[in-house]
Amino acid sequence: MIHEFKKVWKPYTLGLLWVLGLLWPLLGIHPDGTLSFERTLIVWLYLLVVSFVCLILYLMNKSGHLELMKNPLSAAWSKGAVAAKVPPVWGWFLVGLMLAMLFPLFTGRYHQDVAINVLIYVCLGLGLNVVVGLAGMLDLGYIAFYGVGAYTYALFNIHYGIPFWVCLPVSGALALVVACIVGYPTLRMRGDYLAIVTLGFGEIIRIILNNWMTLTNGPNGIMGINRPGIFFPSFADGFSWEHLWLKKLWLLYYVALGLAVVTILCVHRLNFSRVGRAWESIREDETAAELMGVNTFIYKLLAYAMGGMFAGFAGAFFAARMKFVSPESFTFLESAMVLCMVVLGGMGSIPGIILGAAALIVLPELFREFELYRMLAFGSVMVLMMLFRPEGLLPAKRLGTRSEEREG
Repeated sequence: MIHEFKKVWKPYTLGLLWVLGLLWPLLGIHPDGTLSFERTLIVWLYLLVVSFVCLILYLMNKSGHLELMKNPLSAAWSKGAVAAKVPPVWGWFLVGLMLAMLFPLFTGRYHQDVAINVLIYVCLGLGLNVVVGLAGMLDLGYIAFYGVGAYTYALFNIHYGIPFWVCLPVSGALALVVACIVGYPTLRMRGDYLAIVTLGFGEIIRIILNNWMTLTNGPNGIMGINRPGIFFPSFADGFSWEHLWLKKLWLLYYVALGLAVVTILCVHRLNFSRVGRAWESIREDETAAELMGVNTFIYKLLAYAMGGMFAGFAGAFFAARMKFVSPESFTFLESAMVLCMVVLGGMGSIPGIILGAAALIVLPELFREFELYRMLAFGSVMVLMMLFRPEGLLPAKRLGTRSEEREG
């Protein structure tokens, strides 16, 4: 253990000094121009104690001193994993769906609002999962299709009075068409070049939304968008149909839940279809897939279009929920956020992406009490997750094994 400590004490000390230098501008420089060190030092000492305890546990684990504790925990974890595999997957899905449907009954407006955000990002994350997780294409402009869906519903509803349920498939279809137009000249590239080009096209679409004053009202955005509505039978004075606007948050929550469930089922079917197998072959080795007869360009374009369609559905609901859209909601930061959800949860894993979306939306809310340095705490948690779970929180299970894995 002492030998291991000699290896890590230098980078550990440098890391603590770097954290101290990062904390002081956040906590020690005040708006009135005064400087202080006491608060910074107290927070840094707390971090020092916590990190030192974690370091000791890490070194004890490396040297084998925690085996007496790890063995019973590993055995219990293995038994729990075996027990979890006994019920079928659809059983766990139904349990989760039932809990999600009961969620508004035991929560208030704040929790429902956060849950709606999570469900919107679940749809976005699953759509990007088709592009990044299944087909292996790095897309940095994905949020543009989210904006296309939102503006499609906003414009059709404001100018022509088309209701949400009629415009929802139109928004998805138009986002799909835009994805095909953008993807046709760009998907012949690979790797970093594809990422740069998709980033450029995403910014182009955002700038068009920002500058086309006659259509999108530019940076001022579009206001007065109608919420979703439903018709229900009424027997007060004979039979008639009554219309109800879904203004309550818990009603909008169920609409978002329905969109998320449909997206989950569609992505699951795509994943375990012939098309999904073609996407996975392209992700693993595009050249080998092309030599085996897979039309890589068509399948990549199909993946890009499917991802754009799911983003268009989410965008239409976003516009209906907020009753306002503007280009500021569709920046590169949003694309990076959705990509983080896919990578953090586990590329290609539907449960992982749901968990990743929940983590990236709920964690900043939990750290809201930390005020100025809540994003520092949030970023630290993300770094730790990536250090200890680089494959994601719930990585996808690959069917079969490679030849080198069997030989090793």
